[in-house]
Amino acid sequence: MTTPAPSASSAASPAAAVPPVVAVAYHSGFGHTAVLAEALAAGFTNSGSKSGDKLHTLQFFTVLAAQHGMHWVNLGLLPGWNSSTASENDLNRLGFFLGAGAQTDSDRGPDGVHKADIATADHLGRRVAAQAAVYAAGRAAVAA
Repeated sequence: MTTPAPSASSAASPAAAVPPVVAVAYHSGFGHTAVLAEALAAGFTNSGSKSGDKLHTLQFFTVLAAQHGMHWVNLGLLPGWNSSTASENDLNRLGFFLGAGAQTDSDRGPDGVHKADIATADHLGRRVAAQAAVYAAGRAAVAA
């Protein structure tokens, strides 16, 4: 869990009262508390198998986010690689909706992650960042 401390320059910002919080791919350890309430959440998972229970992992993450009062950001992409004209190089090649799913051969390390899966995870990160901007602007507008 990483919680960046607000800097002096961010203290003047309307969103400074709610510093960004990132919980990384495991239970936060906070239990059922409001420490992460109102934060944005998203998830990605990778396994050696094409399926590999990735959907279950993403569902687990959404339940954890809900238990903490967090707002889930989905992938926001249509499935790729699901027609005769599609390619394994398409974004969202494995067809997930709740978050990003990747497949890497179990005998390969981090360098073996498929480039389309990396691009899909990058898309999810950009989507979360865009939603965070909208969320912060909405908070600022409500506070005004």
